[in-house]
Amino acid sequence: YPITVAVAEEFAKVYPDVRVSVGLSGTGGGFKKFCIGETDISDASRSIKEEEAQLCAESNIEYIEFLVALDGLTVMVSPENDWLESLDAELLGKILGVNSTIVKWSDIDPSFPDETIKFFIPDPDSGTRDYMTEVVEKAIGDEDLRQDENTSFNSDDNVLLDGIANDPYALGFFGYAYFVNNSDKVRAVPIINKNGEAVLPDDDTVQDGSYNPLSRPLFIYVNANSLTTKPQVVEFVKFFFSDAGGPEIMADVGYSMPPVGTYEANLNTLAEAAGQ
Repeated sequence: YPITVAVAEEFAKVYPDVRVSVGLSGTGGGFKKFCIGETDISDASRSIKEEEAQLCAESNIEYIEFLVALDGLTVMVSPENDWLESLDAELLGKILGVNSTIVKWSDIDPSFPDETIKFFIPDPDSGTRDYMTEVVEKAIGDEDLRQDENTSFNSDDNVLLDGIANDPYALGFFGYAYFVNNSDKVRAVPIINKNGEAVLPDDDTVQDGSYNPLSRPLFIYVNANSLTTKPQVVEFVKFFFSDAGGPEIMADVGYSMPPVGTYEANLNTLAEAAGQ
C-alpha cells in the first residue's frame, strides 16, 4: 500500500487527468475484490493462494504477477522494553504460535518482568500475518498464530503501531516501512538468522538476505484483460517500473528494491502482455 500510494502520487504529476484510486486492506481482502474483477491491480505481501487463483479462474480473471519490492517483517516492542535483546525463529514461534503457553514475559525468561504480554497481530486477511504463520509453522509446527484474550487483531498497521508504542509490555509485528517511519515510537527486535547472527531489518540486510527468515517479497497482480482494454492501466504499471516510479520512492517509503534486472524483466513482460 505505501509503495503504490507513493507511485500513484508521482504518476499524477505526469498524468494529472488520470485518477488512480488506491484502497487499503489486507492481501486477502484485496484478492477478494481483484478475483471477481472489481480492481485492475492487487497489491500482495505474499503469493496468491490456490483458492484465490481458483476464484479468479471461476470469474475468468487472468492475471500477471510482478515482483516489486522486498520487505523485512519487523518484530516490535515498546522502547521501554530493555530486556528482550533478540529472538530466533524457534522462540518467535513458541511466543506467537496458536498453541503457545507463554502469557507473561517471565514465561520466556525468569529474569524478564512478571507482566502479561499484550500481543498486536495483523488480522486474518493480512498477507503479513500469513507470512509470519509460515515462519512459525516451519519453526515449531503450529499452523496458525495465537488468538487468546491477550491478543488484539487489526488490518491497520497504524493501530498495531499505537498499541505497541503505548504499552511497555506489548509485542507485535508488521512491515518494515511502518517501523522505519515510526522508529521513535517503537523498537525493532533483532532476529537471529540461520548463521547465528542477530540482525536488524534495514535496506541492506533485507536486500542481501541476511535478515532471515523474516525477509519477504512484495508483488502486484495485474488483470491481464485490463492491459489490453485500459491504456491508463498499462501506463501506470509501466510508470511503476520506470526510474521515476518504484526506484524513485522505494527507500523513502521503507522498502528495498528487488534484485537487479527485475524491473527490466517486468517491463518486457508488460509489453508482451499489452501487445506493445
